[in-house]
Amino acid sequence: MKYAIITGATQGIGKAITERLLCEGFSVAICARSQDELDRLQQIWSVAYPEQQVICIRADMGVPQDVKHFADIVLSSFRQVDILINNAGIFTPGNLADEPEDNLEKLMNVNLYGSYRLTRLLLPCMKQKQAGHIFNICSVASLQAYPNGGAYSITKYALLGFSDNLRLELMTDRIRVTAVCPGATYTASWAESGIAASRMMEAEDVAAVVWNMYSLSGNTNIDRVVMRPLTGDL
Repeated sequence: MKYAIITGATQGIGKAITERLLCEGFSVAICARSQDELDRLQQIWSVAYPEQQVICIRADMGVPQDVKHFADIVLSSFRQVDILINNAGIFTPGNLADEPEDNLEKLMNVNLYGSYRLTRLLLPCMKQKQAGHIFNICSVASLQAYPNGGAYSITKYALLGFSDNLRLELMTDRIRVTAVCPGATYTASWAESGIAASRMMEAEDVAAVVWNMYSLSGNTNIDRVVMRPLTGDL
């Protein structure tokens, strides 16, 4: 049995990755902020995959105590960590000059510090096994500033920097680190945007790319992958 941890996994990219890994035989531990959605998915996935562990924990990745609680449950339930998907994130558009004073702090707590804290808590287990693959779900906003990106883009640049530093540190431990930088991907948050779903990527495509990168030999690492809708960024 192999084991995966996915944050922000009740919708969108996180949910699609979780379902792909369940299909591939993984036991999974996920977290999100909506208890109702966690309960619903726990029931669905436990019935669909009865031979695999499905752990669904309510946690706000911007709250250190929640991150530690989630990590403690993972470490007490799973004998190893084969895949860690740092996916949880929040988006607030705005301009640096006039966005709320605490906007950067709020976004950084979830989009960077949550991933940083959870990774540090799980790394001893991964280092002991000298194996594993960490995927940080960044964004095309990690690569280039864009109008109305504000603090969000700063946090995504920071997550990419975290990925690069982590990769360098973990090479000798044979732990792979990949930054995934997707463009517009159709999820529930886009449903009322008025933009056609056909103009965006599908979350399942991101999940397929993650699985393909994990499936490479242990001697190969994809440092960074950039995905965009066929007709360009929105």
